[in-house]
Amino acid sequence: MPGQTVLITGANKGIGYETARQLGQLGYRIWLGSRDVDRGADAAAALKAEGHDVREIAIDVTNDESVRAAAGRVRQEDGILDVLINNAGVLGDMTRAPSEYPISAIKDIYEVNVFGSIRVTQAFIPLLKASKRANIVMVSSGLGSLGWLSNPTNTNYGFNLLGYNTSKNALNGVMLVFSKELAEAGIKVNAADPGYTKTDFNGHTGHRTVEQAAKGIVELATLDDGGPTGGYFHDGSPVPW
Repeated sequence: MPGQTVLITGANKGIGYETARQLGQLGYRIWLGSRDVDRGADAAAALKAEGHDVREIAIDVTNDESVRAAAGRVRQEDGILDVLINNAGVLGDMTRAPSEYPISAIKDIYEVNVFGSIRVTQAFIPLLKASKRANIVMVSSGLGSLGWLSNPTNTNYGFNLLGYNTSKNALNGVMLVFSKELAEAGIKVNAADPGYTKTDFNGHTGHRTVEQAAKGIVELATLDDGGPTGGYFHDGSPVPW
């Protein structure tokens, strides 16, 4: 909505960038989060050229100091945040068998996909509570659905990724516990499955466009008072846990 603010992590390209574009079209002021300062600046400049209200912000979700600094900047310049989208994520090695996956590599995936989302959410809760109606979106995956992964007829069944899949299982749980805590404050927290989207993230092997993927995230980011919380959705429909 016009005048509202949103911070998106990992937004310098792919789904995060398109989400920023779509929310910019709705009149949101965008905090475009990126670990790489130069790439973030380039992405923000491109969106500004389209007429959107965008400010790049450095944020490495794996680094406490970086996240605190980002929250401090938003506090100083806006004093409020209406929407937080935890989009930053890593895929890890898609070729290694679960029995051969190094614990260190799994920890690296969790540090971004799980702990990073927790770290960012905790840092921005005070600013979200300052909003009259705030939304948090965890960008999950269909590969986080135990229901789909255990169904041989589902297209996700064949992706048996120890690090990535279980990190998204965990992220869904993170979303749920935050939704319970923040319900009293009027903050809605939901998880979005953007689907198998063609981006750098997966070597452009996906079949969905970033426009399609971002639409479902934007819907959850713009929920009104009557919207759901504690849910897991793909294109507006519930995903089995």
